[in-house]
Amino acid sequence: MMNNPEGVSAKFNIETYMEARKVAKRIALLFASQVDAGITEAEGHALLDELFAAQGVEKKWHPHKFRIGSDTTKVFRDKSDKSLSLQKNDIYFVDIGPVVNGHEADFAQTFTTGQNPEFAKIQKTSKLIFDECQQYWQENDPSGVELYEYADSRAKHYGYILKNQEGGHRLGDFPHALYYKGRLSNFEKTPIENLWVLEIHLNNKDETFGAFYEDILIRKS
Repeated sequence: MMNNPEGVSAKFNIETYMEARKVAKRIALLFASQVDAGITEAEGHALLDELFAAQGVEKKWHPHKFRIGSDTTKVFRDKSDKSLSLQKNDIYFVDIGPVVNGHEADFAQTFTTGQNPEFAKIQKTSKLIFDECQQYWQENDPSGVELYEYADSRAKHYGYILKNQEGGHRLGDFPHALYYKGRLSNFEKTPIENLWVLEIHLNNKDETFGAFYEDILIRKS
């Protein structure tokens, strides 16, 4: 492995990379439009496989994550409760890592069913904190460490726990791990745009449910 946090190969193309991101976001929204109460994690994974194939995704660089209800508190490597199925008033998130034309994407978003206001609030706040952190990064050029310190302060401000195990990471042309495997939350330099994923995983204070949002950091004019 190279220790080159900003490295890419000669084949890297920013337009292709951004198209992969669009595909990932499209799949997440298509998935949310097709799930119904009663769906299990295994059925959700099968639906994601179908959507990947329909969108021309050649492979995935990390396993699908479809977390339901109490499983939304869990981080990436935690084992799922296979007995769970989506309820009429529930919360869930999808986390996908498609590879499109040799370029990686990584996107996660939380969705709700029914009318539970606490679920809706944490769902909205996960995206809100992502946006606040992206603006803070754009205006202040913090290191990855400082960026996650800010994210933690924003989570506390809104009354949530930031799960620091989901500490962000590099992305790029497949496989990005050739260049750098470390977490953004431990990165002591300012992350450059496009190549770094910011992960915001919140739990409520009782850690009975959570919300997850992730996307790449992009500088906006």
